[in-house]
Amino acid sequence: MDLRDLPSVDRLLADETLAGAPRSLALVAARAALDGARRTIGSGRDPGDVAALARAELERLAAPSLRRVLNATGVIVHTNLGRAPLAEAALARVEEVGGSYSNLELDLDSGARGSRQSHVAEALRRLTGAEAALVVNNNAAAVLLAVAALAEGREVVVSRGELVEIGDGFRIPDVLARSGARMVEVGTTNRTRAADYERAIGPETAALLRVHQSNYRIVGFTEAVPTRELAAIASAAGLPLVDDLGSGSLLDLGDEPTAAASVAEGADLVCFSGDKLLGGPQAGIVVGRSDLVERLRRHPLQRALRADKLTLAALEGTLALLADPELARAEIPVLRMLDEPIESVRERAERLAGLTGGEVEETVARVGGGALPLAELESAACAIEESLATALRLGDPAVVGIVRDGRLLLDARTLTADEVDEVARAVLRARRASISV
Repeated sequence: MDLRDLPSVDRLLADETLAGAPRSLALVAARAALDGARRTIGSGRDPGDVAALARAELERLAAPSLRRVLNATGVIVHTNLGRAPLAEAALARVEEVGGSYSNLELDLDSGARGSRQSHVAEALRRLTGAEAALVVNNNAAAVLLAVAALAEGREVVVSRGELVEIGDGFRIPDVLARSGARMVEVGTTNRTRAADYERAIGPETAALLRVHQSNYRIVGFTEAVPTRELAAIASAAGLPLVDDLGSGSLLDLGDEPTAAASVAEGADLVCFSGDKLLGGPQAGIVVGRSDLVERLRRHPLQRALRADKLTLAALEGTLALLADPELARAEIPVLRMLDEPIESVRERAERLAGLTGGEVEETVARVGGGALPLAELESAACAIEESLATALRLGDPAVVGIVRDGRLLLDARTLTADEVDEVARAVLRARRASISV
């Protein structure tokens, strides 16, 4: 075939499949297929059936980009895979609120305008012991808003050992710079003392900032000022202490501080994520003193950073479960996976191995999301051939595992019982496809 043999755009649009599609998509698909065919001919190869290329391109354009993925990585709060999967109760709230109008900013009792923050504030106050609460779209936004509202044009004191960088280049120094505050570093990377903070406080100081080392730990010759002591230093100077917990948690999970503990130890504002150890939707949560939370609520940035109705609905459903810790550990997927005994995980790995002809391999799962970086969760995986990794990732549903030592490990800790059957079917399809090629 040469360029003169290529069909016209109109001829391609007359194809039965393209003709039945929205014209805007069909036109893009036809032009893309012709452009690809021209490049193929220019390289001395035959492009084949151009109409088939156009149909394939149309299918790609029409398919949703955001897709369901079966997480077989063993990383529970996997940032690339959307972090925390929602509990059924949270999904039910999203469906109910998202499928109709709602009282997002209407006080049904008075008929007057209400606040979107009111739908989750009471639950957050009850769960953390704080006076007030505010929700924005993620924890980076929560920290940005807190520092901007309290310290724009003035100084914020922070330990050098807490100038963290988390995923995708988010750095505490950059957040402080964008807030309009000036950062004052104290101490050293591994040791910061109370006297370091006290010496740094001056007329331009607006707040003290404590940042939890979410995704790493410094061990060995170290020293840090406990929250209670740092809160006392801030209080004596008439300054607020802002405590950024990062991942955050509302339940005691060992090495991860809880929001309630931070409030009890004297932090004036506490910031944490909604979609990590809390197990809810992406959100940044601020709890603390009512006068400070009100300053955040009235700051111009708050409107740009506020959470939408679906986020608030999912968060409300999640918080309702957290009112009963035992129920939360059973119903919230992240907490359930953290707690699940190895015997149950191994049983799923053995069933998957039996369905796919794989082998069971003992492995270690991780919490992920920058939380509990030193925690190693005993786990079990089904090991299959590495060559299936790409086909599984491109399948529907997509399956993502971990390639290690020449094999693809499908970790059962992050798979439910129903998902084991789906993964098994996906593996068998991928094998059949590889044989037919």
